[in-house]
Amino acid sequence: MSAPINIQPARQFCLKCLLTLLIVFGLTITSFIYLSLNPANLFTLEALSNMAQFIGRFFPPDLSADFLDKIWYGVLQTLAISALATLIAATLSLGLSLPVSGRFGPTAKGLTRFICNFLRSVPELVWAALMVLAVGLGPFAGTLALTLHTTGVLGRLFGESLENHPTAPSNALMLSGSGRVASFLYGTLPGIAPQLLSYSLYRWEMNIRMATILGFVGAGGLGQMLYYELSLLREAQASTVIMAMLLLVIFVDMVSNKLRRIQMHNQG
Repeated sequence: MSAPINIQPARQFCLKCLLTLLIVFGLTITSFIYLSLNPANLFTLEALSNMAQFIGRFFPPDLSADFLDKIWYGVLQTLAISALATLIAATLSLGLSLPVSGRFGPTAKGLTRFICNFLRSVPELVWAALMVLAVGLGPFAGTLALTLHTTGVLGRLFGESLENHPTAPSNALMLSGSGRVASFLYGTLPGIAPQLLSYSLYRWEMNIRMATILGFVGAGGLGQMLYYELSLLREAQASTVIMAMLLLVIFVDMVSNKLRRIQMHNQG
């Protein structure tokens, strides 16, 4: 004879789920009321008509040869800003990862972690505004802004990867007479390199998107072109810039996925 099924834990679990859903639902409704949000206003005839008229002004996009030349220059500039910022930040973060992981003692660990937290806590747009004041308008300011923020992010991620990696290979090299740098390069780095590459590629994808936004504060690239065209109410030209942004993001995603597949194949 089979033992009776105890349904008490299941009932308690369901009651907890129901209570959680009710709390989330109540907080959501309260937020709408507190912020005076009325979703119905989005679907009024006036709102729909205004949106349709505004979107209609973006078509057809400007595909003239002269403007496409400007778009191509903006695409290359955006790619250069994001790639250069990611490369510099990854290099700096690799150096920061050693003290961040505690390899140089608790004092260095606390100081470098504070630096990384500070760099990544300041939004890219704020860094861009500061860099524009420091070096003027243009891609240099955008590159510096992305480098600072990305160094804070990758420095912390690289440090945690290094901290969680087994120390046996590095210790074995040090016991055999190798220095700290050599033991890191040959004992630790090969084991964490795939993870560092994945983090760097992910940040590059994000920097591509952010580079287009930084143009709104004069940091160069497609974002600056979009801000310029929208400020002059030239929706057809702005539509072309937006299409270029979309194609650029798709291209970067394809390249990143291809590199990840190559990395996984090499690991296998």
